[in-house]
Amino acid sequence: MSKNFSKYRPHPWHGLEIGPEPPRIVNAFIELTPFDLVKYEIDKNSGYLRADRPQRTSSQPPALYGFIPRTLCAENFRKLSPHAKRGDGDPLDICVLCERPITKAEIILHAKVVGGIQMIDDNEADDKIVAVLETDFVYGHLENLTELPPVLVERLEHYFSTYKLIPDHKQRIYIHDRYNQDYAMKVIEAAILDYQEGFGQEDPAFRND
Repeated sequence: MSKNFSKYRPHPWHGLEIGPEPPRIVNAFIELTPFDLVKYEIDKNSGYLRADRPQRTSSQPPALYGFIPRTLCAENFRKLSPHAKRGDGDPLDICVLCERPITKAEIILHAKVVGGIQMIDDNEADDKIVAVLETDFVYGHLENLTELPPVLVERLEHYFSTYKLIPDHKQRIYIHDRYNQDYAMKVIEAAILDYQEGFGQEDPAFRND
């Protein structure tokens, strides 16, 4: 019987580990599934999921969507996205592909990083790391974004470039590039460094600022 457990639920952003072999294999905390028509996101104070808004358009997430714990999109992260003026100040987003449907959110899983999509949202760097479920029998052996069926990457790019689109309003989201595993790991390392610089090594739950 394992005695390595927490008596209390950890904060998903600050209390969970980055992953077993970062930056290649990371933990992903899932906020949205492909079946969600409401945008859920982590409440940064409590760590619970908050219902942010119903999806305005008919778009549905094409993959599991969440973030990598103990990462922060700040200046080191922004430097890898030269078209952006700043990071978005959130944990690093991740999309996870798996062959079997997963309908539950607020779960954690081991995700193997295969690449990413470089996106700018209102002048903020807002990259989406793309990964596969490490134990998936169909996608688990893949290493790079270019090994995925192109239509899956197209769906991800289309979703993120249109999910905030409002008729008669100026588009503020731009996809500038896509990249494979090597560059994605650099992006994750930068976000880990930003987290360490922003929150330090101590448990952020005990900070007063």
